[in-house]
Amino acid sequence: MKNIFKAQTINELADRIEQITMNSTPQWGKMNVYQMLKHCTENEKLMLREATYKRRFIGRIFGKMALKSSIKDEAPLARNSPTHPALKFTGNGDVEQQKKEWLEVLVKYPTKKATDYKDFVHPFFGKMESEQISRLAYKHIDHHLRQFGV
Repeated sequence: MKNIFKAQTINELADRIEQITMNSTPQWGKMNVYQMLKHCTENEKLMLREATYKRRFIGRIFGKMALKSSIKDEAPLARNSPTHPALKFTGNGDVEQQKKEWLEVLVKYPTKKATDYKDFVHPFFGKMESEQISRLAYKHIDHHLRQFGV
C-alpha cells in the first residue's frame, strides 16, 4: 500500500490530479468534477487535522468495523459509499482553481509525523492511528481519481 506521508506518493497522486479537466466525467456516482475536487480538498483538510466535523452516530456503531474492512488490503474502496453530509457539495465552480487548492493541501501530508495523530478521531471511523490514516487517505484519493478515469 502506498504511504500518503511520503513525497513520492504525493507526486504520483499530483500527476493524476493534473490530468483532470473541466470536461472530466464520472464513471459512477453523483458528483460532477468540481464537486469531487471540492470534496477531496475538504476531506484532506479533515485528515490533516485542519478541519473537524461532528461525529456521526452510525459511525459510533459501525465505524471501527467499516474501517478494518476498508483498509484491510489494497482493494479499492467500494463505489457509491456514503459521504459525511458536510463533505457533500453542490453546484459548479472553477475546476482549475479547485485542483490547485487540492494540490496545495495534499503536499502537507509528508510534513506530518505519527505523533500528530495520537488523538485523531474521524467523524465516521472513530479513533485512528497514523498508519490507518495513511491507508484510508490514499484509498479515498485513488477512489475519486479512478471515478474520473485517472
